[in-house]
Amino acid sequence: MIYQPPAGARDLLPLEVVQKAWINDLVQKVFQQFGYQRIVTSTLEWLDTLTAGGAIQPDMVIQLKDSYEGVLGLRPELTASIARAAVTRMAGNIYPQRLCYRANVFRTPPKSHYGSQIEHYQAGVELLFAGGIIADAEMIFLLAQCLDTLGIPDWQILLGEAELTRSLLAIFPEDIVKQVRSCLADLDFVTLDSLNLEPELRERALFIATLRGSPKEVLAKVATLDLDSSAREIVDNLNALIDLIELGSSTPIKITLDLSLLKTFDYYTGIVFEAISLSQNQSFLLGQGGRYDQLLKLYDPQNKPAPGVGFSLNIEEIYTSLLSTRQLPQHPPEIDCLVVPLSQEARIAAFKYANKLRQDEPNTRVEMDLGDRDQKLVRDYASHCRIKNIVWVGNDGAIKQEPLP
Repeated sequence: MIYQPPAGARDLLPLEVVQKAWINDLVQKVFQQFGYQRIVTSTLEWLDTLTAGGAIQPDMVIQLKDSYEGVLGLRPELTASIARAAVTRMAGNIYPQRLCYRANVFRTPPKSHYGSQIEHYQAGVELLFAGGIIADAEMIFLLAQCLDTLGIPDWQILLGEAELTRSLLAIFPEDIVKQVRSCLADLDFVTLDSLNLEPELRERALFIATLRGSPKEVLAKVATLDLDSSAREIVDNLNALIDLIELGSSTPIKITLDLSLLKTFDYYTGIVFEAISLSQNQSFLLGQGGRYDQLLKLYDPQNKPAPGVGFSLNIEEIYTSLLSTRQLPQHPPEIDCLVVPLSQEARIAAFKYANKLRQDEPNTRVEMDLGDRDQKLVRDYASHCRIKNIVWVGNDGAIKQEPLP
């Protein structure tokens, strides 16, 4: 099978590379406008590093053979690697730390999805050693700016609060709460309704499932419940966060508060959010993130806790959502000129001329013709490749330029 890539792997051809680079370059520019600095972490990590936070299960990781010290894995996401680097390699830096990245990640697909993609591309940010609603608001503003800059149609942000949802689930018995959480995370309301629950618990489960819509309206619903002081503080903070986003944004940000937005693991400790786009009768998960205030201590030698919040953008989903628009580049960058020696004796002069063009105008793209074809084939090639000019070089070094239509 040497003529095919492995199951789940794929090649990116030049135009797709250009288009995805355009997406990455734009979002990295936005990250930098907000003060984020790019970090590059290792593609390989210890399996223990990748699974420390509980978000990543070992069977998701593409594992390599045991080394002398432990099992290695290809990173399935970047947060764990960046948290490790920030705590161990950047411990003496001034806080907060604003870090951004663009990278490929690798995930083993579920057994029922054999052949699904195993290599993915992400770009994202991590705001470390910073808590509070101002940091949370910065994440939402930064995410919204990325989506606006890319020109993604019909996007919105789903916002949840992991700690508040856990508080609402606290009345469920320990043996049933995992099932309820799984139904909420998977939006499986049919199974949720069929669970063997007491009437009060069934009512609470279905109530949580309906906590989705206008932030102020959802929070008003939650406020009618008998909440403890911690939950009420979270509701107050969410109200303040929504006010800050609405009043601090120069353009409207469409936010749906969804308290059923819950992951099946305990990775997040505060806000959780997803960016989605509904266009062309399709739904795209553009990115996701949240607050993880218990993660950094796992990598600290003194087990010292520190807050963190971040998000990752799914480059493939963004790319697919933009294919129906005219936002993406439609062609690879044009070649400015093709330098063609008219004979073997003209090759030296042709190379000198091509090199001079590149040196005089560093942004100029210059191809050298490799010979062995007549002028008609040269013109056909240049036209097919959308080359702007042909430069013919004669035996005596004479230059003749031919602009192409």
